[in-house]
Order: sequence, then structure tokens, then C-alpha cells
Amino acid sequence: MKSIAASSLAGLLLVGASATAQTSVPSEPDMVADTCSVCHGDDGISPRAQFPNLAAQTKDYLDTQLKNFRNHMRADPDAKTYMWRMAGALSNATIGEIAEYYSALPPPKNSTGESPAQVAAGKEIYEHGIASENVPACGACHGDAGAGNAAFPRIAGQHPEYLVAQLQAFRSKARDNAIMYANVQQMTDDQMRDVAAYLASL
Repeated sequence: MKSIAASSLAGLLLVGASATAQTSVPSEPDMVADTCSVCHGDDGISPRAQFPNLAAQTKDYLDTQLKNFRNHMRADPDAKTYMWRMAGALSNATIGEIAEYYSALPPPKNSTGESPAQVAAGKEIYEHGIASENVPACGACHGDAGAGNAAFPRIAGQHPEYLVAQLQAFRSKARDNAIMYANVQQMTDDQMRDVAAYLASL
């Protein structure tokens, strides 16, 4: 997919300017994907850690999250700031095509800049959990290699900063998910960073 043109960026800024601009969201999936690339990067690899990589994300998870954004069911701060308006005008069919497009892209390459000690500690938590703190193994839902499974998202190769932010949002209930809250409520920030470092290395 080609990089976004200046005119597309101008259109994106217009969409973010007011609620009435939702009608400016392109209806064709390719155009929407170009708009998405402003934050999520060409080919689904985000240039900024604030925004997740979408390449190779599971189709079911993307479909669900886009509908949750559109319907204001996901209400963490970044969802409200960026995604409520961006997804507000999308039809179910277009959401499905966007999810299909990103799920078919090659996955992000693993990061090589993570601390080996953090990666090892994170791998232990990911594979075995922390029994003394009632933290289950992440791989039970997200798979042995973090590739996800249907409704459970791919988290391998994700920006570690993004992963930590999401884990903290689950813990604080800023991102409402009862299962994830139960899983991470006892985790410390350091443990979250360890898990994120491991996943970034995959």
C-alpha cells in the first residue's frame, strides 16, 4: 500500500476536528487503511510506540475492537481521543475488510534492543505466570508465541511501551475488561515491563 498522501493527511485532520466530520471518513477500505497509516504506519507497522502495530493482528480481534470504538464500548483515553471519531462512520462490511487487510500483512520484526535479563524474566511470567500473586500464564490465551487466537489479540512483536500502557490501563480499569483486570491486578510495573520486553523480542 502506498504511503499516505498530503491530501489524505489533511482529510484525517479534518476528521479529528469535529464530530460532524465523521462523514469525511473514506468509505472504501483502501482509503480507510491509508488514513489508518497516519498512526499505525505503512503496512501496519506503527512508527510511534503510542499506537499499536496492526500487521498480522487477528481478524476477529480487529473486527471486535473497531466495532467497540464505533459504538463507544471501548472508552480508554486513547480510544476516546482517536478512535471514536475515526471508526464512527464505518459499516460492518468495511470494518470486516479492514480487519482482513491488516490480519493478512506480515508480522512485525522482533526488537533486538531489549534487555536480556528483562526478556528472560518476562518469558518466565508469560509462560508460567506468577502463582504466588494469582497471575496466570499469558500464553494460555495469547498462544505459545504470542500470535493470538481469534478473539485473543496478537501481542508478539508489539511496541513494549504500548503493551505496558495497556496492561496499566487494564489494572486501573481505564480499559474495562474483567478478565484482564483479574489477570494483571497484582502485577507490578516492573513485571509488566518484563513481559512487554519478552513479547517485543518475539
